[in-house]
Amino acid sequence: QVQLVESGGGLVQAGGSLRLSCAASGLTFSSYVMGWFRQAPGKEREFVAAISWSGGSTYVSETVRGRFTVSRDNAKNTVYLQMNSLEFADTAVYYCAAELSVPGKGVRDPIEYDYWGQGTQVTVSS
Repeated sequence: QVQLVESGGGLVQAGGSLRLSCAASGLTFSSYVMGWFRQAPGKEREFVAAISWSGGSTYVSETVRGRFTVSRDNAKNTVYLQMNSLEFADTAVYYCAAELSVPGKGVRDPIEYDYWGQGTQVTVSS
């Protein structure tokens, strides 16, 4: 049974930082692209960042580029999202997701992902 469990969310002031973690179990972690998405109330789920199975390639949305960094530790079956210079607009539920790594497959569309975590709330106060 595959489980993705996010942690690290919370309430932070604008300009602050948070580090999200996503611990994976029940899958061969190093065979999966790992992604981060977010969803604010009344909005569609939005791509934030993704990282290849090896960690050698990362993808970050234009909205958060320069502020957010994605990384992974395959020995710990964990992917991270470091969020700096947080803005009110970053307020959302953040989800991690796993996509079996296949050459040529996209990483920005939620439909490409096979497994999802339950989400963690990030609230940025202005």
